Amino acid sequence: MQNGRNTNMNRRQFRPAASSAGHAKRWASSAARPEPKGSQNAHDAQRNYERYLALAQAELRAGDRIAAENYYQHAEHYFRSMSSGPGGT
Repeated sequence: MQNGRNTNMNRRQFRPAASSAGHAKRWASSAARPEPKGSQNAHDAQRNYERYLALAQAELRAGDRIAAENYYQHAEHYFRSMSSGPGGT
């Protein structure tokens, strides 16, 4: 029984260095980065709040309470951003 277990372990070849190196190269590109969270204005926060609220209500109508809760949490984030005043902190 132990010989079979050793054989299975010998077949696995885990290479963390190769996979992390490829990951680092992928993120080192000069692609556009998202803006920092504090850079949204009140209009963007209001629009996103309404959008996520509508998505949550649509998910409730479809019967998916889990997805609705996820969208409600996103809406709450933007609601708090609007309530905190300029800067959205």
